[in-house]
Amino acid sequence: MMGGMSKAALHCSAATSVDNLVAFRHSGIHHSASWSRQLVVPARWKNCRALRVHCSASPVTSNPTAPAPASPQTRTQRIMESIPGSAEAGGAGGASSYKALKRMDEMWLKMRSRTPVSGPAPEVVNRRQGKWADSGLAEKSQAVFDVVVCGGTLGVFLATALALRGMKVAIVEKGPLRGRVQDWNVSRKELQELVHAGVLTQDEVEEVISIEFNPSRVAFAGGSELWVTDILNLGVSPAKLIEVSKKRFVSVGGEVVEFTGLSKLDVFDDGAVVSLDNGRALVGRLLLDVMGNASPIVRQIRWGQHPDGVCLVVGACARGFDNNTTSDLIYTHTDVQQVGSSKTQYFWEAFPAGSGPKDRTTYMFSYLDATPTRPSLEQMLEDYWDLMPEYQGVKLEDLEMQRVLFGCFPTYRASPLPSSFDRVLQVGDASGIQSPISFGGFGAITRHLGRLSNGLHDALQADLLDKKNLALLNPYLPNLSGVWMYQRAMSVRLDIESPPDFINNLLSINFKCMERLGDPVVRPFLQDVVQFWPQVRLLTLIMLTKPLFIPQIFRQVGLFPLFDWLRHFVALAMYTVLWLAVARNLRAWVDSQPKESQYVWRRRFEAWQYGSGLDYRP
Repeated sequence: MMGGMSKAALHCSAATSVDNLVAFRHSGIHHSASWSRQLVVPARWKNCRALRVHCSASPVTSNPTAPAPASPQTRTQRIMESIPGSAEAGGAGGASSYKALKRMDEMWLKMRSRTPVSGPAPEVVNRRQGKWADSGLAEKSQAVFDVVVCGGTLGVFLATALALRGMKVAIVEKGPLRGRVQDWNVSRKELQELVHAGVLTQDEVEEVISIEFNPSRVAFAGGSELWVTDILNLGVSPAKLIEVSKKRFVSVGGEVVEFTGLSKLDVFDDGAVVSLDNGRALVGRLLLDVMGNASPIVRQIRWGQHPDGVCLVVGACARGFDNNTTSDLIYTHTDVQQVGSSKTQYFWEAFPAGSGPKDRTTYMFSYLDATPTRPSLEQMLEDYWDLMPEYQGVKLEDLEMQRVLFGCFPTYRASPLPSSFDRVLQVGDASGIQSPISFGGFGAITRHLGRLSNGLHDALQADLLDKKNLALLNPYLPNLSGVWMYQRAMSVRLDIESPPDFINNLLSINFKCMERLGDPVVRPFLQDVVQFWPQVRLLTLIMLTKPLFIPQIFRQVGLFPLFDWLRHFVALAMYTVLWLAVARNLRAWVDSQPKESQYVWRRRFEAWQYGSGLDYRP
């Protein structure tokens, strides 16, 4: 398909609470744990018996003299409310059940209604002159840190890496700092990033893996199948992973502040006063915002902006799958479908779950723009109950539902988000660093863990914490920006008529060509890495083998997005040359420069490396 689609396969990774937007990560073309894409997981987390789902409606008797009956329950409501257990916020992905779905659908409705926002942005961050010690806020401040991390479920990894470098770090988490029950699907290389940073030992990596499986499938309706190994082939227990990371963080002097969130942030010349909901205040030289898409700080920065794209995800973890040894990274078995007054292309992802040999998690997702006619999450779930049994070759009534999953992941072309305030930096999904066709989350954190920990250490050492210098840590990355065309190509446009099988044909052609070009093209792509030369080879082969299909792609994508993509593609070539030919020759000179110059040049080197996809290690 295209360079960034590798994340479309969707495995579910971390998620924000229902009161926030949920985001998924996806470590490659998948949405695995790497996705911050985060999912909302309603109900039944622990110590609950799975309930066999019966989908037949109960008969309703009417009495002419009785009050009008309540609105009939949807199948989704019946299934979700039949799963035992009360709401439990189990870290990333934790939420309540059907009520959580309705709240998220309300947020999605507001997002796509295009109603102009009224009034100024809610102020969470205030920039003040002078020193924090001279302010009235100093009396409430109980401790001073180098770094305060808001959002601990994914922030704990970077917080631990910084604490291991001698920084004094605090984590603020709105709920308990713990992981959810639902697996994060990742590749082993993502866990190795935690080992390189010192967050985990090699033995601990094995402890947090709940299941391993191979191979994985990529296939589209009417096309051939591509099978790969060792990509998103692990199920990791977030509960164990975060518990181990939290213990290491505390053991090296880190402080965890749980069950309270950020209330406001006052930034002074020499530090930031972090006021919490519980009345406590912390002071940090730097605040890291790891609160995801729904961060109140991000809301202030993006006030009035509508997302350029959205990925809607629904799914479930269920028991009762006899054929459960392989996974799907991305799969379709239908063409474009009518959903209400809109049209959409459904994609699938499926993984064996670590909770039992017959437990399997399946996700159905779609790429959309935020227009009013797009379907709700509940509408998609109604389709999911019909299509999933056909996809997996099972009967819905034979499955025991463990959890129902859902998420809404907005993406913005203006990403990564540059620093808007001194002493404040967005990290992970809050920064928009994830690919627009992925979910972000855990994978977006681990891929950049080494780069961010190095850069933040340098910034703190040199006291370069103004927004101009912090912006260098969230630089323009042409390989990230360039995949916007791919997301558009995978979305059904409502303003033009295309054949129902167009998207499936496009993806089939793309992957057939990649398969011919071999692992050097396939594997980086499926791990969400876009590189210049593999893309050149792929596009050349597509043009040579399917020249008549090119005009259809232009029509589907549109001329403006095409020219915009071309600009990023040229930048991708430039970054490749700069990293391969220039950076290595400047390193010795940079090491002899003052600290401030060293910081700037090292961030440029990292932007060239990561922006060209040459950070990828097979």
